[in-house]
Amino acid sequence: MPKRRYAIIGTGAVGGFYGARLARAGREVHFLLRSDFDHVREHGLVVESPQGDFVLPTVNACADPRDLPPADVAVVALKATRNHLLPALLPPAVADGGAVLLLQNGLGAEEKIAEIVPGRGVVGGLCFLCSNKVGPGHIRHLDYGFVTLGEFSPAGRPAGVTETMRAIAADLEAAGIEIHLAEDLVLARWKKLVWNVPFNGLSVVLDAMIDELMADEHTRGLAEALMREVAAAAGAVGRPIGDDFIRHMLDLTARMTPYRTSMKIDCERKQPMEVEAIFGEPLRAARRAGADCPRIEALYRQLKFIDARNLAAANPPAGGAA
Repeated sequence: MPKRRYAIIGTGAVGGFYGARLARAGREVHFLLRSDFDHVREHGLVVESPQGDFVLPTVNACADPRDLPPADVAVVALKATRNHLLPALLPPAVADGGAVLLLQNGLGAEEKIAEIVPGRGVVGGLCFLCSNKVGPGHIRHLDYGFVTLGEFSPAGRPAGVTETMRAIAADLEAAGIEIHLAEDLVLARWKKLVWNVPFNGLSVVLDAMIDELMADEHTRGLAEALMREVAAAAGAVGRPIGDDFIRHMLDLTARMTPYRTSMKIDCERKQPMEVEAIFGEPLRAARRAGADCPRIEALYRQLKFIDARNLAAANPPAGGAA
């Protein structure tokens, strides 16, 4: 079987980790970098991990998407807040007959990807990963790392397990990544929201680490209530999620290494948070289905306020009072 070429668009905590693992396993991987380009070209990519630290000393790095050789699989690992860049970044990166693997949080992005690169397959990847970018070209992996893959289908119908999914899964498994294959991408996205909504949101509004939220009976109870509200919304759109899944996610979270969520890091850095992808889109889908989500709504409105305040602080108006 010929080896597939990969392009990584977004070489951060997610794209840097999985891309470096693929390259270390012998796959041809090209990385699109911006601010880290010179550093990575000179020093490579560094990954710290409980599964073993390693350095990728030679990296196929590009600063311009037009310099990327068309890939069999273009991996989009940008934050959802930067998806407005994809019409320029993505078409040069994916070959005719190739596929896009979207490693992002939230709901609804695959449909937009399919419009940007028509005729290519689009696979959603749901990462359960504790990983942070701690410096230029420096990824610190703390815990977990499995990925659930599901293929996009128009109108949200389950696509089943496709050959494209199996091929990508084989490469990731060869790189030591645990893979789950989902027949229904939309259901898989709602299941990821069961974790992302409570823990990304509460970590910001309460300025807390995940272990702190789980250690306190009140915040753990609130997180569980939010999980159940997400599950109710999923049921309203025809994707029921059972109590056993909620208990499983709570158990995984209780065993998690102390971790700052990606949304908390963005908040601390006064960078845009993925509020619309993780909260806005699911809320709108729930409303269309007639579901009421008061806890998620309250969290969404608090996060919108914090996000707007942070962006204003990061971009003060020119000049000042006379």
